[in-house]
Amino acid sequence: MDPVLLVASIMVSATPILLAAIGEMVVEKAGVLNLGVEGMMIVGAVMGFAVAIGTGSPVLGFLGAAVASAVLSLSFGFLTQVLLSNQVATGLGLTLVGLGLSALIGSAYEGKKAPSLAKVHIPGLSDIPGIGRMLFSHDFMVYVSLLLVLAVWAFLRYTRAGLILRAVGESHDSAHALGYKVVRVRMAAIFFGGACAGLGGAYVSLVRVPQWTEGMTAGAGWIALAIVVFASWRPLGVLIGAYLFGGVTVLQLNLQAAGTSVPVELLSMSPYLITIIVLVIISARGAAGAPASLGRPFHAST
Repeated sequence: MDPVLLVASIMVSATPILLAAIGEMVVEKAGVLNLGVEGMMIVGAVMGFAVAIGTGSPVLGFLGAAVASAVLSLSFGFLTQVLLSNQVATGLGLTLVGLGLSALIGSAYEGKKAPSLAKVHIPGLSDIPGIGRMLFSHDFMVYVSLLLVLAVWAFLRYTRAGLILRAVGESHDSAHALGYKVVRVRMAAIFFGGACAGLGGAYVSLVRVPQWTEGMTAGAGWIALAIVVFASWRPLGVLIGAYLFGGVTVLQLNLQAAGTSVPVELLSMSPYLITIIVLVIISARGAAGAPASLGRPFHAST
């Protein structure tokens, strides 16, 4: 396969996973475990598609997807942070709600084609032979995902708000004693994570497969959750993990197209199988880097 096309395909394949994973990383850095990423992504996919069809603008589609999934994530936030429900059970419930809601809304959009998202032409860079087509001729969401990783890294490392968010994730009791609004910080992180998941879902329905198909995220939300663990809760690690998964996905698709003797079913399951193997290895080493208060409910006793 043409290496230029291969790298370009990997960037497109990795983008929805990267968007969802970087949002979930921020949520977990705040000490919240939201297993509803898959549900938020599929809602983002159907709402982004519906808005894009209705307005004729894929950009508005992405905005609609981000808002819809962020609002949906607030239901998870209210249940877990205000009513103190179990985070694991509530996250699983959010995924089931998202899958059912998307199937209901999406039934009216089956067979329709979304308006295409134009590729960005970067003067000078896009015209470089080989490299220009490989790295600098993508749609704007590819670059948004990369900038988002950089922004999250800078936010967590260099800003006061980022320090507060990390403090809440490490010890919510200590953060509360210092006067920080733990629930407010966590709700903001959950909202951001929901918006990112929505963008990732919309990328699937508006760019990767520009049509609506029920269940089209196909486990991408679960992979995003796994990549956060693989990355040890670091933005650069999330970027590497998303692109590795994107590379394996593109490779198995190309092997299928080449008519390899390996069974198609085995090739299709390979990205998920490799992810599981990596997580098993990481688990054997211990969850280094996990926020100390991850998944623990917070109740202000004073």
